[in-house]
Amino acid sequence: MTDSSHESVPSRHRKRFPDISSRAYEHPADRSALVALRKLSGFDTVFKALSGLLPERSLRLLFLSDSVRVSDAQFAHLNDMLRDACYILDLKKVPPMYVNQDPQPNAMCIGLDEPIIVVTTGLVELLDEEEMRAVVGHEVGHALSGHAVYRTILLFLTNLALKVAWIPLGNVAIMAIVTALREWFRKSELSADRAGLLVGQDLRASMRGLMKIAGGNHLHEMNVDAFLAQADEYEKGGDLRDSVLKILNVLPRTHPFTTVRAAELKKWSETRDFQRIMDGHYPKRDEDKDTSVTDSFRESASHYADTVRTSKDPLMKLVGDIAGGAGDLGGRLRDKFTGAAGGNAGGGAGKGGAPDPDATDGSEGTWRRPDPEEGPGAGS
Repeated sequence: MTDSSHESVPSRHRKRFPDISSRAYEHPADRSALVALRKLSGFDTVFKALSGLLPERSLRLLFLSDSVRVSDAQFAHLNDMLRDACYILDLKKVPPMYVNQDPQPNAMCIGLDEPIIVVTTGLVELLDEEEMRAVVGHEVGHALSGHAVYRTILLFLTNLALKVAWIPLGNVAIMAIVTALREWFRKSELSADRAGLLVGQDLRASMRGLMKIAGGNHLHEMNVDAFLAQADEYEKGGDLRDSVLKILNVLPRTHPFTTVRAAELKKWSETRDFQRIMDGHYPKRDEDKDTSVTDSFRESASHYADTVRTSKDPLMKLVGDIAGGAGDLGGRLRDKFTGAAGGNAGGGAGKGGAPDPDATDGSEGTWRRPDPEEGPGAGS
């Protein structure tokens, strides 16, 4: 474990958040997905079993023996960033950090008893100082939120599922838990992105970092505003078939798509909640024990209701319309899928109530195979 003291202040003037609770930056979907994960049948049993069986000591020895540990003597600039991040988020014990030789840009925070932060050489070589500072803050945010435990279990179960895939039905239960873990982890990335912004306090740097993870080190060929426009096009573009394809594409992933992450972070940076944190008004850790679970559920429910109401995605707009009593599901599905226009939304009935004999229930779409299953990485 590295030196736990914070002997230096941040390298440039940035605000510090003493005793900040992770609740201050956690995305509502992160907390609700974690609650759903814990309620999944069999998860408690698996969690308790793996907590005692996972070779954490072996994991630590592996990084110690085959990676470079960040310190004052090695990757000193990363060590300064790590201490800065822990100082700003008031993480009392600075976790050990390693640089691992891997051309794939990635970072992770793992460990059961104590978190370990690992960054790849691909990421170190890709990002500039301010972009890297946001990534280090992102991983420190994972540590403060206690995400490392679940990330470690996800790594183990993903590998286990591959090994038992040949057994008939052998990996069905495992994959159910892996799928739930991935759903939670995608949401936890949105929380950690917020922590990275609180540490770096440079929105453009956070945006650039996500853009580079998507498109590589050709910053002169890219534009943040155009990148964010992609997210808007992705969200509102297409029809219901595209909405379903989006779901299928994201299911194998541990991380949300980078354009979506950038748009979510920018949206949060413009909220009153973010400004209140920057002004020094935020939940404190000593208040965590008094936090109401009911209030957390209510906040999550409110978030999802707002998401459905404001989403530009065709499927979410349809759900919002139906929830508001705006029409018949079958008719709307038919119109969306066939491109039918105008007023036959009531199951094919015209103004006089006579059904259209040529009305169809839908049209067969062209389905694209989702992205191959990736490992738990793909960019910080």
